[in-house]
Amino acid sequence: MKATRILAAGVLSVAMMATVGASASATSHSGRPPVGGPPVTDQSLRGLAKWNKLQVGTAVNMTALAEDETYRDRIATEFSSVTAENVMKWETLEPVRGERDYGPADELVDFARRNKQVVRGHVLVWHNQNPAWLTEGVESGEIDATELRQILREHVTETVRHFKGRIHQWDVANEIFDDNAELRDSIWLRELGPSYIADAFRWAHRADPTAKLFLNDYNVEGISAKSTAYYDLVRELRRQRVPVHGMGIQGHLGIQYGFWSATAVAENLRRFEALGLETAVTEADVRMPMPTDVIKLQSQAQGYNTLLQGCLLADRCNSFTFWGFTDKYSWVPDWFDGEGAANILDEEYQPKPAYDAVRATLGLAVPTRR
Repeated sequence: MKATRILAAGVLSVAMMATVGASASATSHSGRPPVGGPPVTDQSLRGLAKWNKLQVGTAVNMTALAEDETYRDRIATEFSSVTAENVMKWETLEPVRGERDYGPADELVDFARRNKQVVRGHVLVWHNQNPAWLTEGVESGEIDATELRQILREHVTETVRHFKGRIHQWDVANEIFDDNAELRDSIWLRELGPSYIADAFRWAHRADPTAKLFLNDYNVEGISAKSTAYYDLVRELRRQRVPVHGMGIQGHLGIQYGFWSATAVAENLRRFEALGLETAVTEADVRMPMPTDVIKLQSQAQGYNTLLQGCLLADRCNSFTFWGFTDKYSWVPDWFDGEGAANILDEEYQPKPAYDAVRATLGLAVPTRR
């Protein structure tokens, strides 16, 4: 484990009730940089995360980025990584067959370059948000398996090639297992068989050998049947020399369901790292039944911190992404009836206990002055 990282779950738990300054002052025996030196002036998530050798990111709503100055400024100052919330998904990139529109995605990549941020590409192969011409063509039989494989190959290759050298990590195959730990019944599995997974990684790697290529899914934070299905798949893909470089755990949590402990998250991540993979938390949010109250908000803070602490306790977890950072633009209320308030800032951009807890945890690695 890197010296700047937090070394024990016991130390990590302090962050839940500490301020950044107070928690940092109690860490001189943790193996991080020695006490002393210039003060740390950048107290943003981005500034604190660098002491943990961690990219901290957010999913970006491109409409909000264009129209909301506060939203735009917060992304530029708080985060070192950005992910396209929707504009790199297939239905947006190619709504009409053969007519690709990279404009909004290019705008995000250009924004990231101007603000010295890395970009996570999301997503190349998924069962959702595919263009209607594709899904309807397969359902009607107009597109057979041979043509579908060629279409998928072109999509993966052209998309990755377009962004070559500008994407740090790609979510290549997304949510390919169902909640019963079986390969998901999608058009890809039905028409192409399980080989589509290895094919997608190989095509992406040929198109950009410098990008790190990830599997990505929800409900895989701890060791479970579903995460073990991924572990077994990775082991087989690596045996076949398929260029799988990372495992992404999404981290879409709800306070009513409880949380894995930080040590359990770390144990799960480490077993993927033992196979040679990098790991990342890719889509963290923690929703709650509405309305909010103090207890729910404190529980939310715990949920975020168990994910972050688990990442920091692992050896190769190098990216932590929030799936949005303000409730003003959250996807949750539209998908989960009666639930919401899933982000670390409220609709007025005011910090919640979760924001303070995350800053405190990241701040444990920051050297302080005597």
